[in-house]
Amino acid sequence: MFLAKAAKFQKLGGSIFSQSVLRLASTSQPIKIPPNMVLERTLNQVTLLGRVGNDPVKKGTIEHPMVEFSLATHSSYKNEEGEQTQKTDWHRICVFRPSLRELVYTYLKKGQRVYLTGKIVYSSTKQDNVTQNRVSIFAENVIFFQGASDYDEE
Repeated sequence: MFLAKAAKFQKLGGSIFSQSVLRLASTSQPIKIPPNMVLERTLNQVTLLGRVGNDPVKKGTIEHPMVEFSLATHSSYKNEEGEQTQKTDWHRICVFRPSLRELVYTYLKKGQRVYLTGKIVYSSTKQDNVTQNRVSIFAENVIFFQGASDYDEE
């Protein structure tokens, strides 16, 4: 059945796998989509549960303010000697939504446990012929698991 539909589709002048693919040079400029073009749906969703690595810091510009903090997550595995080992990954979290940004800046503190959802964003900057790649998580929801007064730093 798939082959019959594919043959019918090709007779109409389409390509089975690449009809709605837009090929662009490396640019972040928005493109105008023709009204008759069908685009596929995609998903960019990240869920993290971890501990805050530093107090949130205000960054950005007046037009585009943001709050940034780091989040640690852990994974456990057995090493070559058979010992249980823990690896820590650090994530750069950016909060842009105004109400969430203010809540995070005011109430989130180093060491607190949080659950967040958002999307992963890749960016790069070039300075003095050196390209620096950066991976960030743009937080859309942040759930605080404990208040700052509940956590005692060791």
